[in-house]
Amino acid sequence: MKIENTKAQMRKGVLEFCILSVLQHGDAYTSEILAQLKDAKMLVVEGTIYPLLTRLKNAGLLSYRWEESTSGPPRKYYALTETGRLFLAELNTTWEDLIAAVNLVTKNNKSKTTQ
Repeated sequence: MKIENTKAQMRKGVLEFCILSVLQHGDAYTSEILAQLKDAKMLVVEGTIYPLLTRLKNAGLLSYRWEESTSGPPRKYYALTETGRLFLAELNTTWEDLIAAVNLVTKNNKSKTTQ
């Protein structure tokens, strides 16, 4: 089993959560979202994010608007809907619970291996 595959699967599992978290701070277009994810060491390519943004929009979690750009074609800015904000709040709670559970399990396993 290759570690890179497992790491990629872990990143994919939290990508929606990360995108919604980026947008909680304000509207953004795809390049801005990608830049923030890359700054956070989330390895994401455009081919992955566009279908995900569409799926989140179709689920009612995001809306978008077109805005003219001074440096090229119009840009599609994404924003959280009220449903998206509620969904993100639930994901935050789930994430905190998951962190606590994983820490408990991994710390318990570490203490057993040192005994």
